[in-house]
Amino acid sequence: MRDDGDRDGPDVDAASTGDAEPGAEDPSAGAETPGSATPDAVARGARTAISSASASASASASASSSSSSSASASASEQTESHRGMEPAEQAAAMMTAAGMPRMPARVMMALVAAPEGGYTAAQLGERLGVSAAAVSGAVRYLQQLHFIQRRSRPGDRRDRYEFVHDPFYSSIVGNMPVYSRLSEYIDDIASEHDDDQGAHDRAVELAEFFRFLSVRMLQVVEDWRARRRET
Repeated sequence: MRDDGDRDGPDVDAASTGDAEPGAEDPSAGAETPGSATPDAVARGARTAISSASASASASASASSSSSSSASASASEQTESHRGMEPAEQAAAMMTAAGMPRMPARVMMALVAAPEGGYTAAQLGERLGVSAAAVSGAVRYLQQLHFIQRRSRPGDRRDRYEFVHDPFYSSIVGNMPVYSRLSEYIDDIASEHDDDQGAHDRAVELAEFFRFLSVRMLQVVEDWRARRRET
C-alpha cells in the first residue's frame, strides 16, 4: 500500500508560484495601463486626430462644392435650353383662371416660348416636369382646338409640336357663323315663350348679344388684317 505521502498532489502552475521558465516574457509587460500614457504619446494621438479631422472636412467641403457646381451648371443649362419659363407659367395661370384646363394651358404657353421647330413630347415633359401621359392628353386637347400642330422631320422618328401661327384669329373667324346660328336658335326659344315674359326676355337678350358678337368679331378680324398689312 502507498501511504498518503506518495499520492499525486494537484498540479501547481509555475506562473502562480513565480517560478516561470527562464527567458519567458510576461505578456503584460510593457503594456500601458489606463492613465499611464506618456505626454509624448498623448500629443502624438492629438496631432493624428486633428490631421484626420482636417482631411475629412476638406474632402466634405470639396464634395459639397462639386455638387453645388454641378447643380448650378444643370440649372444654367436648363435656363439656356428653355427660355421664358417664368412668364410662360404666369400666362398659363391666367388662362387657367379664365377657364382653360391647366395642363393644356401650360403646354400651349410652353410651345409659344419654344425654340424654332417646337418641342417633342419628351421635351415638353422635361420642361414642365410632368409625365408623358399628362403631355399626351394636353396636346390632344390643343390639337382639337387647332391651337397647335404636330409635325415630323425627315430622319427623326419623333413627332414635334408647334404653336399654330395666329390661332386665335383663326378661331374667331371659324366661330363667327356659330354666333349667328346661335342667335337664330335662341330667337326660336323666345318665340315659344310669349306667355312667359321672363323666359321670353331672357332669350331675346341672349340672341341679341350673339348677333352683336357676330358683327363685332367680323370688324375685329378686318381691323386685324388691316394692321398686319401695314406692318
